[in-house]
Amino acid sequence: MRFFFAFGTAAMFCTVALAAEPVLADQKAADGCAAALRGDSRVIYDDVLPSYKPGADLRAVVTERTKGLVAAGKIDRASARTNAMAAGHCLQKE
Repeated sequence: MRFFFAFGTAAMFCTVALAAEPVLADQKAADGCAAALRGDSRVIYDDVLPSYKPGADLRAVVTERTKGLVAAGKIDRASARTNAMAAGHCLQKE
């Protein structure tokens, strides 16, 4: 009985530890793409990256975060859509 409890506890710990790490399909590709981003598109990418969870609606997350950046005056409203699309393109590589 003690063996099963220890094994179950270890398995649960591993599951929790793995769940704490973001699961990114291709972080190197996303980072490489982001390295080419400039200005507001890079600001959007950097803002969205920590809050994006795999399986979430990427378009909705990028749109929401971009609107927040525009409202805060951190990026230009006139080019927000174009820059959000560029950032989203890199985020899709994750």
